[in-house]
Amino acid sequence: MPDLNKNLLLIGASRGLGLALAAEYLKRGWRIVATVRGAAKTALHELAATSGGRLEVEIVDINHPDQVAALRARLESRRFDMLFVNAGVGIRETIADVSTDEFVRVMVTNALSPMRIVEALQDVALPTGAIAVMSSGQGSVANNLNGNYEVYRGSKAALNMFMRSYAARHKDDPRTLLLLAPGWVRTDLGGPQARLSVEESIPNLADAIAAQEGKAGLQYLDYLGRTVPW
Repeated sequence: MPDLNKNLLLIGASRGLGLALAAEYLKRGWRIVATVRGAAKTALHELAATSGGRLEVEIVDINHPDQVAALRARLESRRFDMLFVNAGVGIRETIADVSTDEFVRVMVTNALSPMRIVEALQDVALPTGAIAVMSSGQGSVANNLNGNYEVYRGSKAALNMFMRSYAARHKDDPRTLLLLAPGWVRTDLGGPQARLSVEESIPNLADAIAAQEGKAGLQYLDYLGRTVPW
């Protein structure tokens, strides 16, 4: 059944998994505020034009705290059933060959900035709602058996640790807290060799999220709702 009274704040939805999430939750009847980084028109704007007013597009670059604060001010009076932070970048370099500047860029974009969004926007998520952050199976320390994509892995492992710290500091928070691993998906980030299509990942991921409704505390889950080892 469509959730006609549900509201989603989706950070990072101009393309890839974020765009697919916006489309999926529209299909499920949600009203959505979704963000892009700049003023250029994107596929999200095209989706909004066909949404009958149920999808609004906001601008925020999560790496700029002033823009995050401005978004928070614009949404001051709004409340959402879910805050979903999807923003992030990929990288293939190893520790041996990554530049310091690139390392810092990836860590800020994938770990620091998403958590700043959570800290800044947590109050717009209803007490009965959820705060979800897009992680990756590659953020699992226990599952790292081949060492590939180690800078990316490190950024997602850091994100996971920061979210665990957030959960520890908010242990009385009744909201559902989720770190999500969507699988290796064929997007610009995942590449053409990825195992899953967007259609195989995102609807299942949305089902996995729905199955956790009303459950307080933090979980690290994959797109089929399975627990990912830390």
